[in-house]
Amino acid sequence: MAGSRLQVNKPHKTRFASKSSRNVHKIPLKDKSKISKSERNVAKGAKAARLQRNKMMREQKRAAVLKEKRASSGSKSPPRVIVLFGLSASVNLNAIEEDILALLSGEGNNTVFPAVASVEYKLRATVLKAPHGDLLACMEMAKVADLIAFIASPASLCEDGTGHFIDSFGSQCLSIFRTLGLPSTVVLIRDLPDDLKKKNDLKKMCTSSLASEFPEDCEFYLADTKDELQKFMRLFKDQRLAVPHWRNQRPYLMSQKVDIVADDCSSGKCTLVLTGYIRARGLSVNQLVHVAGAGDFQLSKIDLLKDPCPLNARKGEDFMESDDTNIQVVHCFTPDPLKQESLLVENAPDPLAGEQTWPTEAEMAEADKIQKEKKQKKKRLPWGTSDYQAAWIVDDADADADADADDGDSDEDGDEGMVLDDVESGFPVQKHKDDFELDDDQGSLFLRESDEETETDSVMMEGDNLTKEQIEEQIRKIKEEHSEDEEFPDEVDTPVDVPARKRFAKYRGVKSFRTSSWDPKESLPPEYARIFAFDNFTRTQKHVLARALDVEQDASDCIPVGSYTRIHIKEVPTGVASKLCMLAKIMPVISSGLLQHESKISVLHFSIRKHDTYDAPIKAKEELLFHVGFRQFLSRPIFSSDNINSDKHKMERFLHAGRFSIASIYAPISFPSLPLIALKSGVEDSLPVVAAVGSLKSIDPDRITLKKIILSGYPQRVSKKKATVRYMFHNPEDVRWFKPIEVWTKCGRRGRIKEPVGTHGAMKCVFNGVLQQHDTVCMSLYKRTYPKWPQYWFPLPSAYQN
Repeated sequence: MAGSRLQVNKPHKTRFASKSSRNVHKIPLKDKSKISKSERNVAKGAKAARLQRNKMMREQKRAAVLKEKRASSGSKSPPRVIVLFGLSASVNLNAIEEDILALLSGEGNNTVFPAVASVEYKLRATVLKAPHGDLLACMEMAKVADLIAFIASPASLCEDGTGHFIDSFGSQCLSIFRTLGLPSTVVLIRDLPDDLKKKNDLKKMCTSSLASEFPEDCEFYLADTKDELQKFMRLFKDQRLAVPHWRNQRPYLMSQKVDIVADDCSSGKCTLVLTGYIRARGLSVNQLVHVAGAGDFQLSKIDLLKDPCPLNARKGEDFMESDDTNIQVVHCFTPDPLKQESLLVENAPDPLAGEQTWPTEAEMAEADKIQKEKKQKKKRLPWGTSDYQAAWIVDDADADADADADDGDSDEDGDEGMVLDDVESGFPVQKHKDDFELDDDQGSLFLRESDEETETDSVMMEGDNLTKEQIEEQIRKIKEEHSEDEEFPDEVDTPVDVPARKRFAKYRGVKSFRTSSWDPKESLPPEYARIFAFDNFTRTQKHVLARALDVEQDASDCIPVGSYTRIHIKEVPTGVASKLCMLAKIMPVISSGLLQHESKISVLHFSIRKHDTYDAPIKAKEELLFHVGFRQFLSRPIFSSDNINSDKHKMERFLHAGRFSIASIYAPISFPSLPLIALKSGVEDSLPVVAAVGSLKSIDPDRITLKKIILSGYPQRVSKKKATVRYMFHNPEDVRWFKPIEVWTKCGRRGRIKEPVGTHGAMKCVFNGVLQQHDTVCMSLYKRTYPKWPQYWFPLPSAYQN
């Protein structure tokens, strides 16, 4: 009885069934026999292979993490760099440095060597104090830091009265550290009271107020007593250090000692000797190295030294010595002349590269054929206009149909279009029927000679010979130009004393900024003959990184990571080397290895934005100091928008706050991705301040940056779609020169110039709609702009020359 009343579930529930099993009832019986057992086994084998592959990937990642951890904390790894940074000026860094060194080295062991080895914690470390108020020293220390320990103190709450643990300088440095890429970070809280309740309350207050300023994995530790510091050190020795990605792409050395060896053969040059540990990657003796602030150099030799600070030292041995002259040299590496990279910076331009040889008969026949085809399709062009420039001229057939009333009234003098005066041209006037067909080379030469004074230099005058009043007047003018550029962007006034056809001879009209073509190889400046370009930058970068890995595997000329070495950098200017010795007393001197091609000059583009703490205007082509990774160089950038829908980008006269722009400069090649800190020197030899931050985006000399200007005029008489416009030009010859270019109004009308009226530059225009009397008629003109070539590439040589 009970068995008949049991619940019987449906056997065909399809909630967890596969699609094939749900559709199996739709398959005929004859087709079901084709599904063999072997195919089902193949499916099971594919699943097993997929699981096995996923397992192998997990094991590889686990092994990579374990290898990285052993490399960063093993006996052969370089000492960890701990940077102590006070969040406010009231923090006493000397006291916490003494406590940490005493904890690592043991009681009564006075260590003089910058690195200290702790047998108890199985750790080697170098402790650096970031001087509060010295921005450059803090930046250089942050670039090499494995751990940044931010020191907070409740004493800062009472001093500034704002109730913040971090002051303005600490907040500025913290934003710069984020741009560079924060390594592993901790916050150590000092100067807490002995009362347990007040101590916990202040710790909670500090944690809650500073937690938003640091990464999520940043830990807060108390650091007043020895037991509290021991807790921090035990966790630090087992911590997996996080370093920025850009730092692991190149080898670098943080100098423990800087020496100078005079060269007898070359006057004014010397050999710079840097001693320290190789970090991140192996350094080859055939590589080029960059000394921060000094430039790029070759190596004369590398001495592999016995480690003066071993983790497992024998009893009775004292390796902690301040003088490393007596340290044993294990091996000496010398460069191979066949493998050593040459210090090639600029391309040697060939002045005869554009010369043509005598053409062959086939080339002459082809030229005659092309010329005949041109004569068959004859087109009336303005005098002095090449075939390429003719592509920018708006055809009269596209004009408004309303303009047929005066079609027969054409100018009798034949000066239609963008022409210059015959007297100014320097070329004889041809009095035959082909007056308007000028040779391309002759036309381009004519444009270059006619616009010598149009290139307005936007760089401030050198501040050495200016008084304080003159400097203040220049700053005031720049601020006025900045505010005017924000209110009326791109609008310029037509000069009264200079013809517009001469003042704007390098400009041209563009029918569509997005779709019109612009040849990136046309009319390049002389500086482009000195730079380098890549056919395929992405492919080149891939090959360069692969080559760097192959060089690192070669043990014959590559020093492994963690080795204590003495590198000899040859042909360094004596004045620069002396300044580096002075700088080594307050900040670490960093030498980084360069990848292939990274000493050559090209056009670099950075994604950049104005820093929040900088209020002064930043004008295009002003001199800035760029910190790109470990490298430093001077530059005069131009700014432009990043137009993703077009190959042309509009130039910006100022770097405006609140948005990203593209800064283009001539600079040594650096492979992305790299962070950027742009510094600007202050007034009257004050310390440089942070002006902008960003990152390296691309290297492309063919990127087109167009400077746009807008000429404006005002309607004098309006008759529906026709109007007489004045004040855009001041003579009828200028009207005829700019006649092919389209005009537009601020209310959205578009039109064309019909003819000049009178002798004062007024003109008749026809539009595609009814024109309002209060409207403004505008004309857009464009020309390609380029960065300014800097006088010096690196800051220390420029200061030495000045």
